[in-house]
Amino acid sequence: MDYGRIVEALFLGLVEGLTEFIPVSSTGHLLLLTHFLGFSTSGNTFEVLIQLGAILAILSVYAARLTNVALRLPTDPSARNFVIGVLIAFLPAAVIGALAHDFIKTVLFETPAVVCIALIIGGFALLWIDRRTIEPRHTDAMAYPWKLCLAIGFCQVLAMIPGVSRSGSTIGGALLLGCDKRSAAEFSFFLAMPTMAGAFAYDLYKNRDVITVDDLTVIAAGFIAAFIAGVFVVRSLLDFVSRHGFAPFAWWRILVGTVGLAALVLVG
Repeated sequence: MDYGRIVEALFLGLVEGLTEFIPVSSTGHLLLLTHFLGFSTSGNTFEVLIQLGAILAILSVYAARLTNVALRLPTDPSARNFVIGVLIAFLPAAVIGALAHDFIKTVLFETPAVVCIALIIGGFALLWIDRRTIEPRHTDAMAYPWKLCLAIGFCQVLAMIPGVSRSGSTIGGALLLGCDKRSAAEFSFFLAMPTMAGAFAYDLYKNRDVITVDDLTVIAAGFIAAFIAGVFVVRSLLDFVSRHGFAPFAWWRILVGTVGLAALVLVG
């Protein structure tokens, strides 16, 4: 067993958990780190499969609330409206992600410069969105109308480009569509569950013949670290965003993208 790879996997899992739910692109961070560390798994599965830890982090934090929704589904129209809204928002990424899977994994995932440029452009876009004064019309993430959910779902498709950020595209889109910051971030949490679960299942199926026992070991290590870090972020992010907005994340994106481009020029 290569303990050095286990340590790297734990570190990368920690980064995944810390960045998955904030608008800085967890995949972008992982792709840049794995590139410079020389870390890889068969089929580039690590970056996708450790997201299961982040999914379980949401489930653990929102367990009581989600259980309550599940129990009310047969009798409460508002519970059904919420579940259907999340599924509607998930559909665009599900369809386009399946169609473009091979291109994303073999081209975009293998081009670190794309990640850096997307981080920088997304950072400036997030700064612009954060500084706009739009009177929010939607403040309850569990009561978003279906039309709004679908529009946010199409915004999420932008995150097929690594470095754009799934949470960044959904939160930014929700803010432009008239949602307040707290509910936009919370809806992004809920939308993450089917989106990441679908990506996990599809990527596991596509690479079922190439994943090795060693791959599973490092993926498990990354999964555990992602879960622990994800719980911390989910518990604290909403209050942070309510106080500080998204500007700190925007500047972080610009910094990481700029340093990444400089490193690519200097060391390749």
